[in-house]
Amino acid sequence: MATQKTPSDKPLRSDKPLRRDAAENRRRILDAAAQVFFASGLDAAVEEVARVAGVGVGTLYRRFPSKQALIDELVGEMRLVLAAAAREATGREDGSGLEALVLETGKLHSVQWACLPQLWDHSNAEPDALEEFRTRTAELLASAQQCGRIRSDVTPTDISMLFWALRGISETSHSVAPEAWRRHLEIVFAGMRPVVEGPFATPLQVKALSASQVRKINR
Repeated sequence: MATQKTPSDKPLRSDKPLRRDAAENRRRILDAAAQVFFASGLDAAVEEVARVAGVGVGTLYRRFPSKQALIDELVGEMRLVLAAAAREATGREDGSGLEALVLETGKLHSVQWACLPQLWDHSNAEPDALEEFRTRTAELLASAQQCGRIRSDVTPTDISMLFWALRGISETSHSVAPEAWRRHLEIVFAGMRPVVEGPFATPLQVKALSASQVRKINR
């Protein structure tokens, strides 16, 4: 008796390049999904995505067998963008790479706010890109500290908390003040500058989160 096949939730991929029309449809669907999810959140219907893309629902499902597959593809693209930004920031020798990377991450948050709940851990899309981003972020923090731009007791998990804060600001303020996260970022980085003298030249009193705590929070 033949085994019944079930559709995969993963986007349909092939080693062969897509035909031009298929590639264009795929790009239109992804761009439309980003637009629709930005306006209405992830609860938006795939039928609306298809309408904005100018394709039939059947065409959408041929490329993305489920709504989650479509979301995963967007998340994967975001992770690739972040990894590329981290590589570019690594080339800064003055220790400013971390600030440049966090700024680029904030920009991405502001235009893709709806996908943020799945960006950091709740998706299996492009895991290597996410791991590269995290590794390079820690390296950029160390470089910033060596160059005297960031105080020495800031840890990589503190930077993870900064990303959470930016996510929350983007999610809550995007429809009213989409640039609000920038001011918060300025305040945070001002607070992370080294203080060598005066009443505020004291170590941080609260213990940083551990890496395992961050992983549990991200689940």
